[in-house]
Amino acid sequence: MDDTHTYESPRVGALLRMRLDSKRLPDKALKPIVGRPVFAHILDRLFDARHVRTPGDVVVCITDDPRDDPLPALIEEMGALVFRGSSEDLIARISGAVRDHPFDIVIQVDGDDVCVDPLYMDLCVDAVIADSSVDVAVCEGIPLGIGSKALRTSAIERVASQYVPSPNGTGGMLYFTHTKLCRVATVGPVGPEHVHDTARLTLDYPSDLEFFRALFAELYRPGEVFGVGDIVRLLNQRPDLLSINGSLSEEYQRRSADLINEESLRYRDEFGALQTIAVPR
Repeated sequence: MDDTHTYESPRVGALLRMRLDSKRLPDKALKPIVGRPVFAHILDRLFDARHVRTPGDVVVCITDDPRDDPLPALIEEMGALVFRGSSEDLIARISGAVRDHPFDIVIQVDGDDVCVDPLYMDLCVDAVIADSSVDVAVCEGIPLGIGSKALRTSAIERVASQYVPSPNGTGGMLYFTHTKLCRVATVGPVGPEHVHDTARLTLDYPSDLEFFRALFAELYRPGEVFGVGDIVRLLNQRPDLLSINGSLSEEYQRRSADLINEESLRYRDEFGALQTIAVPR
């Protein structure tokens, strides 16, 4: 028997949250890019993460809205699992998923992030494993849409026990990063080649879809996953691509802040006092 390792490694899974009811770009998870749906490209990237051992360690958290009914069979065909939960309450949905699956740490990815990078998924998990006092690791300094988060499931359980249930589909992750409920670590760029100040790599508007189709036409190769370094290099060579969706960033940030403040995200702090999360408009 091989007894080289005398400790038990944490079980790492991944939660991909998505829904088809998007007002700005309906059914975006099913939109084709180089002949494959958006969700399939994101699953490719999750499967490529070093800490994700099998496709069955990826749980796609969709909603119980009937509009999401087309998704489970397609997701399961790729080997990932499906959890269905609240359409409006993200915390209820992800906490339900981790109750069903005994992970110690989860990578959290948004269904908007078509080019989320497996390298940074792994670096976030590494940061949580390296320091037992860290509950959450987040990415900073890399382009919007490239980063992910790593969360201890104990942190998800803590937030689920202290937040005030309400619609939080836009701002739900702020319970982990913008309160004192969790200790947060940050993961920065591994080098300047991963930095781009104006790239917008998130899928919210039809122009974003046009951008991703142009990007994948240049970089995608079946069976391979291109990374942020490849993207930054291409955008530096082809700044014309940035004009496709670059003007949307300010509108996106403003609209997101408005939605978060409208959600009125409330929770009880360590003393039981009611607190509200607010973000600048």
